[in-house]
Amino acid sequence: MKKVHIVPHMHWDREWYFSTEESRILLVNNMEEILEMLETNPDYPYYVLDGQTSILEDYFAVKPQNRERVKKLVQAGKLIIGPWYTQTDEMVVGGESIVRNLLYGLKDSEEFGSPMKIGYLPDSFGQSSQMPQILNGFDIQYSIFWRGTSERHGTDKTEFYWESDEGSKVLVQLFPLGYAIGKYLPEDEEKLQERIDKYFTVLDRGATTENIILPNGHDQMPIQKNIFTIIEKLERLYPDREFFLSKYENVFAEIEKNQSLPTLQGEFLDGKYMRVHRSIYSTRMDIKAANTRIENKITNILEPLASIAYSLGFEYHHGLIELIWKEIMKNHAHDSIGCCCSDKVHREIMNRFFLAEEKTDQLIEHYKRKITDSIDTDRTEDRLIAFNLLPYERNEVVTTTVITKLPFFTLEDSDGNTIPFEVLKKEELDPGLIDRQIVHYGNYDPFYQYIVQLKDSIPAMGYKTYFVVNEENTMGNSLAARETVETDYYIVSVNPNGTLKIWDKQLEKEFNNVLLLENGGDDGDEYDFSPLQNETLIYSDHAGAKINMAQNDLQAQIDIQLKLEVPGTLENRKTNTIDRFVEVNWNIMIPNHQPVLKVNVEIDNQAKDHRLRALIPTGIASSVSVSDNQFGFIKRDVYDSAMDVWEKENWDERPDSIFPMLSFVGLSDQEHGVSVLTNSTREYEIIGKNDDTIAITLFRSVGVLGKEEMLRRPGRPSGIKLPTPDSQMQGKLNLDFAITTHRGPVTAANTGRIAKEFTTPIQTYNKIPYNAMKLNPSGVLTPLCFSLLQETSPTSVLSTLKKAEKEDQFVLRFFNPTEEGRHSSFTLNRSVEQVQEGNLNENPIASMEVENNSFTVSLKQNQVKTVLFY
Repeated sequence: MKKVHIVPHMHWDREWYFSTEESRILLVNNMEEILEMLETNPDYPYYVLDGQTSILEDYFAVKPQNRERVKKLVQAGKLIIGPWYTQTDEMVVGGESIVRNLLYGLKDSEEFGSPMKIGYLPDSFGQSSQMPQILNGFDIQYSIFWRGTSERHGTDKTEFYWESDEGSKVLVQLFPLGYAIGKYLPEDEEKLQERIDKYFTVLDRGATTENIILPNGHDQMPIQKNIFTIIEKLERLYPDREFFLSKYENVFAEIEKNQSLPTLQGEFLDGKYMRVHRSIYSTRMDIKAANTRIENKITNILEPLASIAYSLGFEYHHGLIELIWKEIMKNHAHDSIGCCCSDKVHREIMNRFFLAEEKTDQLIEHYKRKITDSIDTDRTEDRLIAFNLLPYERNEVVTTTVITKLPFFTLEDSDGNTIPFEVLKKEELDPGLIDRQIVHYGNYDPFYQYIVQLKDSIPAMGYKTYFVVNEENTMGNSLAARETVETDYYIVSVNPNGTLKIWDKQLEKEFNNVLLLENGGDDGDEYDFSPLQNETLIYSDHAGAKINMAQNDLQAQIDIQLKLEVPGTLENRKTNTIDRFVEVNWNIMIPNHQPVLKVNVEIDNQAKDHRLRALIPTGIASSVSVSDNQFGFIKRDVYDSAMDVWEKENWDERPDSIFPMLSFVGLSDQEHGVSVLTNSTREYEIIGKNDDTIAITLFRSVGVLGKEEMLRRPGRPSGIKLPTPDSQMQGKLNLDFAITTHRGPVTAANTGRIAKEFTTPIQTYNKIPYNAMKLNPSGVLTPLCFSLLQETSPTSVLSTLKKAEKEDQFVLRFFNPTEEGRHSSFTLNRSVEQVQEGNLNENPIASMEVENNSFTVSLKQNQVKTVLFY
């Protein structure tokens, strides 16, 4: 007899077209009904709370007195919670964010009882190929999801094993029709049978056992109180089936008995049976860029800096850091970071990012100050400290600010060596801006603020001290105007239209028209880009640009201003009426000693319903692109072959090759490659007659949440038809990315490492005797120079260094985004008691050999490893 597992649940979007506060009111109402049913009806055995503990956090903010009620039900196995904190997106959210989502979700769950050990992601817009590895890292062996699969992945069954490149594996139960097919089941038997007949046809076809799931829930749906009446009717309508209330674990126990399930690999981004919204990665680029920037600040700067401080004797502020993570993880829910929400919700999302970034910036500043204030020295001069938060020494150009009362100065290191520097800018500052107590006592002598540049070697995972020494000399602006700039790697000039012409000295190859702008209409919505049919795209090839180029001994600087004239609306595009514009200001920094062009762009958009992209021609015709995902890389076809059949096969959306990245994307052949690194936008497409141009989306401008009958997404609207004028992205936007060239393929060049350096700039702190916020002496003494650890084999990419949540130990995580097996070695610059390999949940899994405070870890392709040390 076939068994139908009816699983009661609610899918809880904290926000969508409605606000968090609106959903919280419903939550308080729904939770009371759920608790009462579970407490009073012994025949109602389970309720799944959508796999995310943020629901409980929102609930207890209103009903803290119900913690014990919830705890009893969780411990009894009736109320099923966890493992996530929020229902995360998997495409534009970084690896550490997804790890912390599970880390904090499981931590919160364990306060109440055992969490659900299922990677439950019923609505995320596509599945990352690295999810099996991440789930296994938390001892999770099962996964449930809906979107992204089709038969071309290797099976037409809804149960299969899913494997990451390094061998991690989870058993998947697919929701082929979504998580809501059992919503509001009607008592009318004719309507009930009409609905269920359609579902059984699909569910039976995909099942590998006699067990199928009927999820009984929907978005914000209250508990179905008449479910027992519904079950009675179903038993009458389908006497050959057994119907009962169940939980997902019961189904997995049955599926596991099947010894012949297929094993699939890779990501799931097919929109054949369900929409995955392959261009949602650039909706509300201001929000997307804020997320990228803040994720990188937390993992690349704050946590390693806090670890250095902790190793020196300061407190590791777990509570503050968890607050920051939870602030941004509320935004990582699929609708929130997808930005397919109402304008009022996007304002709330942006405010959360503002608060998270402010907390992050201030905590970074606090740690730098504590370390700097505590330096053990008799010297009384002002100090400048440079922090390197990567596990190897870096010889870098550092651009920083020095505030001093000195009209002239030199920099000396702790050994008394004079460090040359270049002055880029000097201005007077009112002393009241430094500390209002200064002017309170009548001292109005000005301070000077210098922007200076220096180049020096900074110790691995540590810092170096410089002293600001009074010396009479002349310090002028060292940047000299140029018409062409030349570094160790490039000769760069600017075409009249504002594009770059780059001669690569290493590769002996020219790249021209770099940063050409491409503009086209966007007849889409917040979910998807949709082009105007038969439109002629607008390019900046005939724009007139204002160009300023300058260079000193350390780096070149190029400033380009241009205005792209465009139609203001879709209707004007159809008639080719040019009446609005987009201003683009490129600021490009090219270090003399590195093969990288660092690009900052400020955009002022004054038009509606369009998309702007920057084009990077590579001259490399490649059938695949290489970009990164969580803890690794992924190769994707430049042309998706499903484009030839999607209409005939009636796909839900056209499979354009618009894809996400996290920190880089590149094209290469065996000889050389070109890659784009990013600290902002995470969307790209490979275009051009020869498939040789990387198109980086700068922004999309749309005015509606959901729209029907789109060119690349026929049929019903996604979401709802709701005006979202803020998503037109009118006004200013700032983005950061970089371009690098390299010998050999993208993976062999370990572009992931280059991207990590780009998103982990040297940090500085300038100590002067004045500060509006006073601190008492810490009682800790710190050295003038310091290094916590260093890698001794330059192979892996650091993911993060942090203090463990529960134990007095450090967590060092790194990964291998290359196609070769690697050995990664580290030396700790202090005596170490014990080193263990751990999992992503920070639990030890094996002891490691340590010799002279050094250890070595082997890494497969796309493998992440965690090391715990005391």
